[in-house]
Amino acid sequence: MTGPRRRAERHVAVAFGVAALAAVFFAAMYVLGDDTQLLGLGLLVAFAGLAVGFALWARTLLPQGPFVEEREPMISPLPERRALASEFARDEAPLTRTALPRRMLTLALGVLGLAALFPIRSLLARGPNPWRALADTPWRAGARVVNDRGRPVRPADVAEGGVVTVFPEGRAGIGDAAVLLIRVDPADLELPPGRENWTVDGVVAYSKLCTHAGCPVGLYVKQTQQLLCPCHQSLFDVLGGARPVAGPAARPLPQLPLGVGADGTLVARGGLSGPPGPGYWRKT
Repeated sequence: MTGPRRRAERHVAVAFGVAALAAVFFAAMYVLGDDTQLLGLGLLVAFAGLAVGFALWARTLLPQGPFVEEREPMISPLPERRALASEFARDEAPLTRTALPRRMLTLALGVLGLAALFPIRSLLARGPNPWRALADTPWRAGARVVNDRGRPVRPADVAEGGVVTVFPEGRAGIGDAAVLLIRVDPADLELPPGRENWTVDGVVAYSKLCTHAGCPVGLYVKQTQQLLCPCHQSLFDVLGGARPVAGPAARPLPQLPLGVGADGTLVARGGLSGPPGPGYWRKT
C-alpha cells in the first residue's frame, strides 16, 4: 500500500504545485500587463489546481466509505471496542500523515493569497479618483471648437434653429466630449446666474450626453426649443440652462462656456459646468 499511497500523494502535490505556479503567473501578469484574459486564465488554473488536489486527496488519501454500522441493542464486547478505538486512533488525523500534499497545499494557498493582495493593493493605493475621472473631459479654457471632421467652427456656421455637434480640437469623436451648439434668440435665454456671458451671438453649448442613461441627445425640437433624448424621452429646456422638463432625467445637461478666439472661431472659456453623462454615481 505504500507505493500507491506515495503516488497518490505526489499527484495531490503536483495539483497544488500547479495552483501555486498559476497564482504566481496571475501576480506577474497583474504587475506587468493589463491583459484580462491572461489574468482570468491564471485564476482559472489556480482554482482548478486546488479543486483537483482536494478531489484527489479525498479520493485516494482519506478513508473511503460508505460506512454503515447496524444499531445493536447491546454494548459491544470490550475487545471490539478496543479494536475500534485503535482504528480511530490510527486514522484520526489523516491530514497530518500526508506531509507532502499538506505542504504543497499550504504553499498553493499562501501564494494565491499573496497574489490576491495585488488587486487589493490597487483598490487601497492612491490612484485615479473616480469622481475626478467622471468629471474630467478634454474641454479646457482656450480649446478650439471643431466639428466631427476636425474643422474649426465659427458662430456663423450655426444656423438659426440649427444644431451642430462639436468637439475640442484634437479630440474629435471622443464620446464624453461631444457638445451640441444651438443658435437661439439671445433675448429668450434664461440661463442660471453667472452664465450670462457663456454664449456667443445666441449660440449656446450643452453636453450631448443625456444625464439619465448617457444616450446622445441629438433631437432638437425647434418649436418648443427643447432637446429630446430618443432613448427614454427626456426633454431639456435649451433656453433655461438645459434643465430637464420631462422624462426620467433629473439633472440638467452640463453647459460649456463659449468665447471667440483671435481668428474668429469659437473657443471654450472653461470646462463643462458639470460631469457629462448619467448621474447614477451621484449620491444626490
